[in-house]
Amino acid sequence: MKIKEIIAALERFAPLPLQESYDNAGLQCGLTETEVSGVLLCLDVTEDVLREAIDLGCNLIVSHHPLLFHGLKQIADATLVQRCTRIALQNDLCIYSAHTNLDNAEDGVNYRIAEKLGLIDIQLLDAKTLNMGTRSIKYGSGVIGYLPQGEDSLAFLQRVKQAFGVEALQHNALLERPIQSVVITGGAGDFMLDNAIRAEADAFITGEMHYHQWFGHEQEIQITVIGHYESEQYTREIFREIIEDVAPALPIYDTEVMTNPIHIL
Repeated sequence: MKIKEIIAALERFAPLPLQESYDNAGLQCGLTETEVSGVLLCLDVTEDVLREAIDLGCNLIVSHHPLLFHGLKQIADATLVQRCTRIALQNDLCIYSAHTNLDNAEDGVNYRIAEKLGLIDIQLLDAKTLNMGTRSIKYGSGVIGYLPQGEDSLAFLQRVKQAFGVEALQHNALLERPIQSVVITGGAGDFMLDNAIRAEADAFITGEMHYHQWFGHEQEIQITVIGHYESEQYTREIFREIIEDVAPALPIYDTEVMTNPIHIL
């Protein structure tokens, strides 16, 4: 199977037009007519991840975060991106990224977060429709789901902490009513807080939030911030399911490199 066939499967699930305007999802570098020898799945592309792919005999890396967000004026050793690009080109590695298009896709990243929390009746929040020829695609920047039964805020926060292996969970004052409806936007999703409030959700979960956005929501909604990496760590499961569906015999590996740059003491 050729690399372009794997990419086609990923783009059927999360078409590139679903990505945000600032993003650079899609092919980062490499030749797609090449036969795929193996796939390494990761959130972030680093030098260690590239070396891991080489050692495993993989010529395709599928990442969530794009290696190339901005144009390169040179390829040398001055930055991490330059070094990674050089290593990839020297070793004929193809890098493909599905980022905000996968976040926004139905059954994408936010759905997976909701499933890990045991939510039911999950649906896109403020869904939009993209018409692509004969195909209409629903998409959105967040999802809303429901706990089977309401639970107190402390129990809910413990549920979140356990589901994502979070060492330190950020939250506002404990909500003094049961939590049942939950809005989720993984990664840097604080822009969806107002949407969650308009939806009258009991809780809002994201990976990052600016300081001043915490103010003024006491007893309005339970805000929960779990970390950017932590919120997207299960993205690799989605990649694996898509690829295994079209190439069940293909060697697929999850990176063993911890790429989260944030450490908690």
